[in-house]
Amino acid sequence: MDKYDVVIIGGSYAGLSAAMALGRSLRKVLIIDSGKPCNWQTPHSHNFITHDGAEPAAIASRARDQVLRYPGVTFLRAKATAGVVDEGGFRIQADTGAYFAARRLLFASGVRDILPEIDGFSDCWGISVLHCPYCHGYEVRDEPTGILANGDSAFEMVKLIGHWTRDLTLFTNGASTLSSEQRRAIESQGVGIHETAVDRIEHDGGYLTNLRLNDGSAFALKAVYARPAFEQHCLIPQQLGCEVGDNHLLQIDAMHRTTVAGVYAAGDCVNMMRSVALAVSSGGFAGASINKDLIEEEFHAHLQGTQPLESNSGL
Repeated sequence: MDKYDVVIIGGSYAGLSAAMALGRSLRKVLIIDSGKPCNWQTPHSHNFITHDGAEPAAIASRARDQVLRYPGVTFLRAKATAGVVDEGGFRIQADTGAYFAARRLLFASGVRDILPEIDGFSDCWGISVLHCPYCHGYEVRDEPTGILANGDSAFEMVKLIGHWTRDLTLFTNGASTLSSEQRRAIESQGVGIHETAVDRIEHDGGYLTNLRLNDGSAFALKAVYARPAFEQHCLIPQQLGCEVGDNHLLQIDAMHRTTVAGVYAAGDCVNMMRSVALAVSSGGFAGASINKDLIEEEFHAHLQGTQPLESNSGL
């Protein structure tokens, strides 16, 4: 069984950023990645300086090439299926049947969106059915836009998206749960509210053309914003005892430590505001935090005479 200082579950932006920090810190690192990022069909990434407008897959590919130049870093295309606490650390199993030992674990495994069963929604998700105006709002500014939400979430989204376009329509996809005050405030902004259930989203290759309701009415739109439910993409943290908050995100402290000693998390699995830039930042910080904790452990072990203090510069 191969042994590593750190095994990283998830090799997208957060995981790769952490691996670079750890590789440059002379650590032996394994990245396990299943190749299924949440933004797999999003055509362009925005709001990330030096990469604005680039394809997400191209950013990840270039990052992977750079990270793997560090001799201590290894990349495995596989799915991590189980993890247990082991003597001196952890043991991770992959769907290849292989096991790996690690002193520390980092989960940069992201989240899985639970998309509504509306015909056309999944085909447009990340293309013209959007999650974040900071990532995509500029490209559809001032265009006819829908919001698919209800209740407090709908009210907050109307306020937010109204900054990018005033041509807004709210679709509650069933009986409204807005308060009377919220409804009045929304309608005062000239935003129409439609409570009829959504039948389908018509599109051309993922680019929305019409949102059609069950009563047959159709709305020609360029984009729809939605916030579907989500869950953790990887369940190993919960198997290990890591706490998940009411927001469905892994709970971490300021140093990216989860509630289980030796287990860390970064990226979309801990951050409600998803973006490539924030994932990169989160991963880089987590990598440095892990290295610092390992240094502390090694230093104190040396003082107690249980471990020689040696450089890893032979990597």
